[in-house]
Amino acid sequence: MLPYEPELRGWLARRALPDLDVDDIVQETYAILASLDQVDHIRNPRTYAFEIAKSVILQAVRRARIVTFEALIEAGGLQIPPAEEASPETIAADRQELTRVADLIAGLPHKCREAFTLRKVHGLSQREVAQRMGVSENTIEKHVGKGLRILTAAIGRGGNQRVEASRRGDEETRTDVAQRSRERRGH
Repeated sequence: MLPYEPELRGWLARRALPDLDVDDIVQETYAILASLDQVDHIRNPRTYAFEIAKSVILQAVRRARIVTFEALIEAGGLQIPPAEEASPETIAADRQELTRVADLIAGLPHKCREAFTLRKVHGLSQREVAQRMGVSENTIEKHVGKGLRILTAAIGRGGNQRVEASRRGDEETRTDVAQRSRERRGH
């Protein structure tokens, strides 16, 4: 794992991991690797180390008494970065997905889109976004939360079905976002 530690640390540092320290995750990853009786089953040490780190994060999130919505999304979306260059097909598919997400963000209500973009795309703090928009931090939190709910509903739940009452409540939101997205693309 030693040759991959800097890359692993960089990957972890780019994640929103509340109450989790990068050093602790790396140390726990080393501890798990050191406790293995055999390592001959490991075909790709880099991927194996990243998967262990991901597992450490997910276990910490499961054990936490309080977990923020952002931490759940971050933990659920942990993707191990590819070790080698992506194929042309993967690059094309990723670009299509990025375009889809950008269209969905563009379809958010104006204030929600502005707060979401400043906070999640540009990485400004909640306080900085509130100052820039001239509203309270609580308002920013609500706008960003609404944006996340809308995007989650539009992108889907990875095959997980929600109860009917929840589905009905978001149907109008999904329809509005999809319509605005199509209008921006000229469809």
